[in-house]
Amino acid sequence: MKLAKAIVVTGLGAFLLAGCADAGDRGLGPTCESRLNAAESALKRAKANSVGKSIDWARAATLIAAARTQQQFDEFQNCVIKADNALKIIAESN
Repeated sequence: MKLAKAIVVTGLGAFLLAGCADAGDRGLGPTCESRLNAAESALKRAKANSVGKSIDWARAATLIAAARTQQQFDEFQNCVIKADNALKIIAESN
């Protein structure tokens, strides 16, 4: 009886944890991708137009790379934050 109860409790715990595993996504995958594409395009345009400072470009490029890494690990919320920060840096340097 104790073994059956332990199996049920363990199974229930695993089920509840599985439901939390994808909580960070919240449907932000497409938003992450679009913001990253926008940030990469803005950075390319800024470099091509020689707008801003190279230090700002480096900061933006670092954030974009970090956001791509977050995207690969399905950390879409952090991806969006980093991409938005990169866009802000690029906009401020114009």
